Amino acid sequence: MPFIDAHAHVWTSDTARYPLAAGFKKEDMRPASFTAEELLKHARPSGVGRIALIQINFYGFDNSYMLDMIAKYPDVFVGTAMIDPYDDPVPKMDQLAKRGVRAFRLQPKHSKEPIGRWLRPEGFGKMFAAGARNNQAMSFLIDPDGLPEVDRMCTEYPNTPVIIDHFARIGVDGTVRDRDVDALCALARHKKVMVKIGAFYALGEKKAPYTDLGPMIQKTIKAYGAERCMWESDCPFQVEGGHNYQDSVDLIRKRLDFLSGADKEWLLRKTAERFFFAR
Repeated sequence: MPFIDAHAHVWTSDTARYPLAAGFKKEDMRPASFTAEELLKHARPSGVGRIALIQINFYGFDNSYMLDMIAKYPDVFVGTAMIDPYDDPVPKMDQLAKRGVRAFRLQPKHSKEPIGRWLRPEGFGKMFAAGARNNQAMSFLIDPDGLPEVDRMCTEYPNTPVIIDHFARIGVDGTVRDRDVDALCALARHKKVMVKIGAFYALGEKKAPYTDLGPMIQKTIKAYGAERCMWESDCPFQVEGGHNYQDSVDLIRKRLDFLSGADKEWLLRKTAERFFFAR
């Protein structure tokens, strides 16, 4: 199975063994569980054999379930963890590198500063510096208003790999705005920045076959090159509410005539393989 999913979440209903973070309750987990095995039941029929797991917010900074699944399926999974930037992050980054963690999810809610300064706290700088040393990416779940601070940090730390999840959520309100796409594409001048092409269910018209997102995808790939873009499903959310996994894969495989065969190879395998799995 040649394809790689660059972004999916897993969790278990076993909250005794894997407790939820403060502020979350079992009713917040929808679906009630989405285990590694359940994820693979969706992925494998679509030709996906390896997956980059992303720590889910339900567990906060406790990455135990994700790490256990990486250990259980070491040839299938790698991880993007969440750690507290205010709590001595560098030793944790070094330790997690040995356990298959290739990136760290950062989002404005992890900061105690307003959005215009959200990456100013010292811990974020320490993470960027360690990321350059370990070849671990800073992986951003942000809206377009979070991009200027990412731009600033990319200038300050040009050797740190950076990943923008879900097109910086452009179009999550139903409208894909040119100014937002332009802001995302402007980051392409930083050669270590990559973009995840996916979460189609949540953007624009939010309806399969998702071809309304074609212009944004085309512009992003033109700016970054396919070799810095990678397809993601964002499961389990891609398979909820009438959406399915295959439609997400097929948008890249079959429905965008501006993509060459080589582009599809990079998007569906080679970019993620080169960063997440070639260690």
